[in-house]
Amino acid sequence: MLKLPTQHVWLDYDKEADVLYMSFRKPQRATTTIETDDDILIRKDGKNIVGLTILNASTRQ
Repeated sequence: MLKLPTQHVWLDYDKEADVLYMSFRKPQRATTTIETDDDILIRKDGKNIVGLTILNASTRQ
């Protein structure tokens, strides 16, 4: 099981854009975004991961 950096997770899905937004705190003020090779954006505030943005979410397994 994946260990998330928080006890709460907020999910938002944009069906038209096929993007899933995961936030580990509200508000999710990120200072840095790291783009991975597999269309995932890691949103960070300092050293803390505050959220993920998953592109093409419906095509993932």
